[in-house]
Amino acid sequence: MPDADPRLDAGRWAAASFRPRGGTGPSPPPPRPRRGFWRRLGGCCGCCGCCRRGPRDWEPPPGEIPGRRPPQPLRPGLLAPQGLVVGRAADRVAHHTAEYACPRLVVRRGQPFRLRLLLPRPFDPDNDDLCVELTLGPTPQVAKGTHVLIPLGQSSATGWRAEEEEEEEGEGAAPPAGGHALDLRLTAPPDAPIGRYRLSVKTRTGAGEYAAPFDDANDLVLLFNPWCPDDAVYMEKTSDLNEYVLNETGRIFYGTEDQIAERAWNYGQFEAGVLEASLYILDRRGMPHSARGDPVMVARVVSAMVNSLDDNGVLVGNWTGDYAQGTNPSAWAGSVDILRSYHGAGAPVRYGQCWVFAGVMTTVLRCLGLPTRTVTNYNSAHDTDVSLTTDIYFDENMKPLERLNTDSVWNFHVWNDCWMKRPDLPEGYDGWQVVDATPQETSSGLFCCGPCSVTAVKNGEVFLKYDTPFVFAEVNSDKVYWQRQPNGGFAVVHVEEGAIGRRISTLGAGSGARLDITHQYKHPEGSEEERRAVSTATSHGSRPRNRGATPSSGDVTMTLGAGQGVLGAELDFRVVLRNEGAEPRSVRLRLSLCAIRYTGVAGAAFRQEQHSRTLPPGQEEVVGLSVPYTEYGPHAGGQDALRLTAAGTVAETGQVLAKELRVRLGGPELSLTLLAPAVVGQETPVQVVFRNPLPEPLRDATLRMEGAAIACPPPLKLGPVGAGETLRLRQTVTPQRPGQRRLVVTLESPRLGPLHGALGLRVRAAGSTGSTGG
Repeated sequence: MPDADPRLDAGRWAAASFRPRGGTGPSPPPPRPRRGFWRRLGGCCGCCGCCRRGPRDWEPPPGEIPGRRPPQPLRPGLLAPQGLVVGRAADRVAHHTAEYACPRLVVRRGQPFRLRLLLPRPFDPDNDDLCVELTLGPTPQVAKGTHVLIPLGQSSATGWRAEEEEEEEGEGAAPPAGGHALDLRLTAPPDAPIGRYRLSVKTRTGAGEYAAPFDDANDLVLLFNPWCPDDAVYMEKTSDLNEYVLNETGRIFYGTEDQIAERAWNYGQFEAGVLEASLYILDRRGMPHSARGDPVMVARVVSAMVNSLDDNGVLVGNWTGDYAQGTNPSAWAGSVDILRSYHGAGAPVRYGQCWVFAGVMTTVLRCLGLPTRTVTNYNSAHDTDVSLTTDIYFDENMKPLERLNTDSVWNFHVWNDCWMKRPDLPEGYDGWQVVDATPQETSSGLFCCGPCSVTAVKNGEVFLKYDTPFVFAEVNSDKVYWQRQPNGGFAVVHVEEGAIGRRISTLGAGSGARLDITHQYKHPEGSEEERRAVSTATSHGSRPRNRGATPSSGDVTMTLGAGQGVLGAELDFRVVLRNEGAEPRSVRLRLSLCAIRYTGVAGAAFRQEQHSRTLPPGQEEVVGLSVPYTEYGPHAGGQDALRLTAAGTVAETGQVLAKELRVRLGGPELSLTLLAPAVVGQETPVQVVFRNPLPEPLRDATLRMEGAAIACPPPLKLGPVGAGETLRLRQTVTPQRPGQRRLVVTLESPRLGPLHGALGLRVRAAGSTGSTGG
């Protein structure tokens, strides 16, 4: 007898008609609903009934948009929650989110939090079913992890869990009269997308299913969790997270490698509106919500969005010196006002420069839960032709050819490092990753940079993503001097191997002091490992073999020096020539002095001199320059420095000498004094004192104040301040939360560089004692 056709098996094809011979028999089972595309793609066979709409099938009915459910009529027998209480105060403490000034619960992935349901009767696990539902974004989908359905006691398709826990006495909201509370523990998987989730519940009884409507008050915000070992941003040394995630204020370093200065910056990542602005940045870029669990992509999107190019991001960059249409970058005291303005108006804020971009970047990434530090690189190269060298061109007489010098060396440049695993790279490249929001060069057609492994930079592995060639050139490119030859071509006449990437600095975790991290970015200068890294990198550059042999060194050395650079005072420079050989040497020297912006863009030379010196064996000669304020003052201002370029030749040997020296023009610090105890909710007077160091009146100055959990007055325009005059101002601020706080003050004007000051406040709650400032 032939075998029966398996297609007639009702267990395999539920829609097939099957009627036993010889009678009517029992009625056939109802047809099984057709499986959707994603279930068919998953390969479900249907044998176990998991595809049937039954007790464990919680997907919404056709036509319902997840997260936008209207109120449902209540029929007898349905189990309708009378209220939801999302989270407890203890959850905020455990998740390190208690400081967020956000009306919604803020939690971190990979860690449990509580949900209390207020029910009209006790929950019966034998006869009742319950499912917690969360949605993320405007078009949630189960397959993409943005529509989450968590049956009680089980896991969702993406790893969320919901478990019942014992009710703790005195915890959570009390149920209404005659009601009952059901306490749940929810845990997001450590790779869940971050963002603002909507939350509701569904119940099912013998009378049917009840789906509670979504309520904005029940929304929660999920963040990265650097305290969770399974999260990609986990940092083993969790004590460092007090700095890299939780610290609301910091210091950003600037100046030159020999004159390191610092300014206080209010990151304010927990301030009201900052979390909303940070999530808005991801929305504004159109980043898919399903991709927001990947810190690599989140950091890359933020680096693109903090500048305004391409996508109308947060800040407009401006290095022209004309800030009439916005705010001088030196005037900002922190990130909070910038982010609130961008979120409120939806338009880019004017203006920013590198430390402002980096300060805002730190705020946003720390707010989202990524460990982040602000990093300053001195003598930071900007390689424009992907040669991975910094090239400087001179004519036959060693006069700089500025029109050809498209590569530049910034006095300092500020970017960010954020901590994460890099599953997209080979093993060994986890840890600190460079991200840079300052718009310099495009990356995949956008003005963004990183994340780029610091380990890859150190080893010259510029073939690893993202943007490693550009970052390597910033910290470890050779400085190559080219001289025009009689035939019109150029030849290498001098190479400085250790001039780029000096004293790379950040604020040390726990110490509050500057931490030199140059060793993390590069091997010791001149070491075999460092030369190997440079060779590896330049072999992938645009001009890997054009340079030829490095010119041999001679027996004449040249060093440059200067006295302290104080704006308004006379500046003294010196060039020291020394003959290390056994024969006399004749040196012809050309000196050029100009103002230079911190980005390396030079103004016209306002003084040029030529000198000839004969050096006896073993002797040295000093060539000095004195420059009064009346000579350099009209050319320098703001973040400008003075650059002395010295170039010369030795007549007897043809040896070429070339060096540059940059001197920052420093100004006075602002002095801040607390005049009364700082108490939450009470106006607190603060005195600001500064002295005009210039031999001319100071005009158009503006004072700004900002501090985490401190309400500050609006910017204050100052009247003229006479030459050498000391100004004393009294301002009032209002602390909003108790604890150790820091007030940041800036004063900017067209003629002075940035002036800063910071004041620590120990704020007490109303009714307590013991506030001090320092």
